[in-house]
Amino acid sequence: MNTTKWAAALSFAATLYLTPQITYAQDSLFIIPKPLVQLAKKGHYIYTTHTDVFANPDFKEAAALLKEHPYLKFEEVKILKNGKHLPKQGVALLKAAKDDPLAQDAYRLEITPYRIVITAHQPQALLQGISTLRQIAYTRKDTKSLPAVWIEDRPAFGYRGLMLDVSRHFLPLSFLKKYVDLLSIYKLNTFHWHLTDGAGWRLEIKKYPELTRFAAWRTDASWKNWWNNGRKYVEMGNPNASGGFYTAEQARELIAYAAKRGITVIPEIEMPAHSEEVLAAYPNLSCYGLPYKNSEFCIGNEDTFKFLENVLDEVLEIFPSKYIHIGGDEADKTAWKQCPKCQKVIKDFDLTDEHGLQSYAIKRMEAYLSKKGRKLIGWDEILEGGLAPDATVMSWRGEKGGIEAANSGHDVIMTPGSHLYLDSYQTNPIGQPESIGGYLPLKKVYSYQPIPAEIELAKQKHILGVQANVWAEYMPTSNQVDYMVFPRAIALSEVAWTPESRKNWDDFQARLQQHYRLLQQFNVNYYPPSNNLSILSSFDMASKLARVTINSEQFQPEIRYTIDGSIPTVNSPIYKDGISLNHSGTVKAVIFKDQLPIGKVQELEIDLHKAIGKKVTYNNKYSSNYPAQKELTLVNGQTGDLTYGDGQWQGFLGDLDVTIDLENPQALQQLKMRYMQLTGPGVYMPAYVKVALSNDGISFKALPQIDNDVPYTDDSLRFKTFIFDLKGHTARYLRITAKNEKKGFMFSDEIVVY
Repeated sequence: MNTTKWAAALSFAATLYLTPQITYAQDSLFIIPKPLVQLAKKGHYIYTTHTDVFANPDFKEAAALLKEHPYLKFEEVKILKNGKHLPKQGVALLKAAKDDPLAQDAYRLEITPYRIVITAHQPQALLQGISTLRQIAYTRKDTKSLPAVWIEDRPAFGYRGLMLDVSRHFLPLSFLKKYVDLLSIYKLNTFHWHLTDGAGWRLEIKKYPELTRFAAWRTDASWKNWWNNGRKYVEMGNPNASGGFYTAEQARELIAYAAKRGITVIPEIEMPAHSEEVLAAYPNLSCYGLPYKNSEFCIGNEDTFKFLENVLDEVLEIFPSKYIHIGGDEADKTAWKQCPKCQKVIKDFDLTDEHGLQSYAIKRMEAYLSKKGRKLIGWDEILEGGLAPDATVMSWRGEKGGIEAANSGHDVIMTPGSHLYLDSYQTNPIGQPESIGGYLPLKKVYSYQPIPAEIELAKQKHILGVQANVWAEYMPTSNQVDYMVFPRAIALSEVAWTPESRKNWDDFQARLQQHYRLLQQFNVNYYPPSNNLSILSSFDMASKLARVTINSEQFQPEIRYTIDGSIPTVNSPIYKDGISLNHSGTVKAVIFKDQLPIGKVQELEIDLHKAIGKKVTYNNKYSSNYPAQKELTLVNGQTGDLTYGDGQWQGFLGDLDVTIDLENPQALQQLKMRYMQLTGPGVYMPAYVKVALSNDGISFKALPQIDNDVPYTDDSLRFKTFIFDLKGHTARYLRITAKNEKKGFMFSDEIVVY
């Protein structure tokens, strides 16, 4: 959306209030997402024991959400027949006049000492104004009054979503209602409900009772234990059965609860893959015709489409959403290649291959949904083999799929794993509950910009919005879901609502401090900011200086540091804006509060070493998926952080084999290089590391190898530095090899040479 036109579309009435009045810190409003116009006025509105609530007839139903306000007490909504004669006191919900320049999707909130007025053209926008009013109440210490204010606001994107996976671990309806309520308060308007997957089917389908009698129940409550121990299902009623499902009535109850708050619930019914649970209950729909053999439906079997259409018919009766999500991701096409029925479809319909076969299935389902007046949405794999004409793409494997789809005229919702997968660790994984891997701190979520530069200007309208995803493999309880989602979902809300030009991390962080009060009142088991620090360095090749930055999750902490390796004290310098070093050393830092250290002392060795900036020859190429800084990565003077996706860890699918040219023979002292291991996503230590030295680049002398001693069975995040003693050796060329024994990913950090 063009933000200049966006701002201009708001009411010129706000210009009457361009000069904000003097206000005090205790009267500040810390609204998230940040409104476009927020002007402080004189005075306060005082809550009373009874409030008169008036509403335009079109807004009577929306007014019911005011019942959720903690301090506005009323029995019924009084209908306003003439909006020109406003009540002198109370709350009024007004329909904007036709000539009011307020944008169609905007709201205006005016709080005066006598009344509260919310104006909008449509109920959906009005609900956003009510959400703002509720949020203000929950984030203020003063529960008796509201500071006067004028707010005009509207969203940058029409689709603002948060997904939750209830297949891997079933969650009670009561928790889902709390989840939806929090979405509403932060102006997220779409709840994507991932209802089916191999770990369990979660929605009652009356025509196929085995889906909830058998496919909804498995042998172990823990997804990980179930995944690693046979992946079997059991009948409901078995004393060891674990799982659950939502009845059609429970689903309708949640949909109505969400609609009251302005939220659309989109169901996801997985196809053609991630369907082990269905095929265990109805094996005739698989290529092999046997349970526990396939994860994908047989596309060559017409019974498959009859089943899917019957299921969708019941889903459509329950869910009024325009969109129906069909998954469409990660299909293993092996069985299709061997299945005569599937191969016959490829031949009969002149399809190119199995990718075309998947596209054939998706297009059939898209046509079926279109006939029913709905739209298909799927993960970006539905692009493979050709996209269905009216399908909408969720781009999760980075932004490439979204860029391709938008530039070809298809609607897109951006949801890249790099910034919006809330199952990744949000802090140093060491000491944290087990997760899928990766590293996604709050600041990185906030930094996301949903419209990539590669999308043509005329096609940017196809970016409908943005969504974060919560995959629950490692979230066995609602408390763990809370912990992983909040406060990162709050950062998402500002990404989805506020135009990029209005976003500011420091300002957001300041406002966020008041929202912990809100989360506490909703009994959210949120992730609290850590007292640990992140110390990182980069190297400026021109100035030959290392630039050290120290980051904290705390808001405006007092950080004291040293550069000589000593423990920081209350007399050590306070960190402000980076540290520059022209020599090697050890930076240590810790947060101080009330003249006492809190948290652990963190440290980072700064290595200004011989190999920085030197030529590296790759005898075995790095992975194109994790190139980091390409040929400069291993000798750029910068160490990697806690995740292999930070652009400093270089990934290898084979062995590492590189040669460094120091340009002339030099006396050597030491070589060291660091690796990481995180077995969940398939990241392993090398079995061993070898170093060989040469003066001519042809004849090399090998040194004794160093073997790995970190067990491959250790599934925690581990780091190991392999250190070689080079004293007494002189060389120009250093050849380093690391054996990738596990054939997964192997990630190497800086090669440090002294």
